[in-house]
Amino acid sequence: MDAFSNFAEYYDELYPVTNAQFDFYLRLMNEYKSPVRFLNVGCGTGVLENRLAKLETDVTGLETIKELLDSAALRRRSQLMCVRFFQMSTVEMSHYLGKNFYNVISCLNDRIIFIHDRTLLRKFFFDCKQLLAQNGCIILNLANYELFKTSKKSTLPELKSIRSTLISKLEKSDDDKYLLSRSIQTGNGKIIPIYTNAHVYPITKTEICDFAKEAGFSTINFFADFNNSPLAENSNSMVVKIQ
Repeated sequence: MDAFSNFAEYYDELYPVTNAQFDFYLRLMNEYKSPVRFLNVGCGTGVLENRLAKLETDVTGLETIKELLDSAALRRRSQLMCVRFFQMSTVEMSHYLGKNFYNVISCLNDRIIFIHDRTLLRKFFFDCKQLLAQNGCIILNLANYELFKTSKKSTLPELKSIRSTLISKLEKSDDDKYLLSRSIQTGNGKIIPIYTNAHVYPITKTEICDFAKEAGFSTINFFADFNNSPLAENSNSMVVKIQ
């Protein structure tokens, strides 16, 4: 079993759709006319997407990791639900998806940092602006990298479930690039590597504001979690709503 197959096996328990997260999306739905149109970038195994689709929404999930995408597709049990999954990167999405169509574009679970080039990150915000309908919004969920970019090597907060722990280590290289290594430690102590020195761009709050405003967004709200708790300087993670 390869690394990404192992990742797919543990993904749902390491990145669960909590009640707070689902309630957050239910509140978002009240801001738009039905059917609300969602685009989720880095959709993983599609748990959130399938739950949203049961509420008579229109949902598109994008994923680059085939093993995760296969799991997402297997969850689609009803042909009556309007949910679809594509193996597609953020670089491709503006070429293949409908302009001015989506109400909500989400990039959760720290997936935005894998857009590992600053220029491509700027492009992501511009592309989202093109794909969003009037008054549409971007939702981001990632670590608060203000806490971790100042050190040469940092250990990010662990994600834990009953069976496993996700360990993430961020390292700054000599040429000022950032490398992420991730592994899963199982309950019996086995270490399963997922990424080794993957290039990432740990985008910060300030950069999110700069890129969003440059792309034409006017309102940027930062929270510590999906309960809309205020973001503090020492908050480990953040949820961002950009409109």
